[in-house]
Amino acid sequence: MKRLLFIYNPHAGKEILKPKLSDVIDIFVKAGYSVTVHPTQSYRDGYKTVLHYDENDYDLIVCSGGDGTLDEVVSGMMKRDPEKRTTIGYIPTGTTNDFASSMHIPKNPLRAADTAVNGNPFAFDVGRFNNDSFVYIAAFGLFTDVSYQTKQEVKNILGHLAYILEGTKRLFNVPSYKIKVYYDDQEIEDNFIYGMVTNSKSVGGFKHIIGRNVAFDDGVFEVTLIKTPKNPIELQEIISALLIGQIDTRHMYNIRTGKISFESETEIPWTLDGEFGGVHYGVEIENMNKQLEIMVPEEYIHDLLADKERLAKLEKEE
Repeated sequence: MKRLLFIYNPHAGKEILKPKLSDVIDIFVKAGYSVTVHPTQSYRDGYKTVLHYDENDYDLIVCSGGDGTLDEVVSGMMKRDPEKRTTIGYIPTGTTNDFASSMHIPKNPLRAADTAVNGNPFAFDVGRFNNDSFVYIAAFGLFTDVSYQTKQEVKNILGHLAYILEGTKRLFNVPSYKIKVYYDDQEIEDNFIYGMVTNSKSVGGFKHIIGRNVAFDDGVFEVTLIKTPKNPIELQEIISALLIGQIDTRHMYNIRTGKISFESETEIPWTLDGEFGGVHYGVEIENMNKQLEIMVPEEYIHDLLADKERLAKLEKEE
């Protein structure tokens, strides 16, 4: 019999998994799995659990929670020997769930559970951040601390509105960082209020703010760097551009690269997949191409092939 380890955060989102937990496990069992259930007990518990299991113990690791829970599981898996990594299934039950939305993983827990055991394995890119990992975003600057400083109870009640309310408190105290950026034999030196290195079609629930031709297995990240505005009018122009998903080259840099590094004169706080990623003078980020497998719905594979055919046609026309 196949064996499955189910790691879930019992406090994620609005705790929508709790009343459906037995139904989720039933789906796993009907798919032919013997199931071990592990509710996370503390911060980084998911990471430790994945890091230390024996590779012969499980055929599939399924996690449930927000993007932070997925980040823990992926980070733990990336610390394992490449030959001892296990395919991941994901049931998104957090407040935003950017990565799941990008992968077409269903929001409904029962449908997501079915995808986790009956979907298609897809090899996706993982980000290396110095000696750590991230799934879909590494960011610094404006609003990046909102997700991990907003209390879970408030997130559960207000959802996206909680982030907006918390974020508006920061508008009149925007930090600026002088940074040197290195990528593909290029160098940029400027003052920035925000930067993000992403592998996602949405960030913070907003779609298209990082580009429209995002692929999760192409070995490159989409990088957006926002310059420090000189006055309130420029700040408003920046915010307006982000809300409509448009890159404003007067105020932003937009880069696609597989490797990028940042050097700053002061320590900068970073966030990785919505969780605190430490403060750093120097950061090196690298795309680890197709390092892990995740179970996705068949429709995502179809859409992926269609996107690749479309992009190939565009490149041929150019």
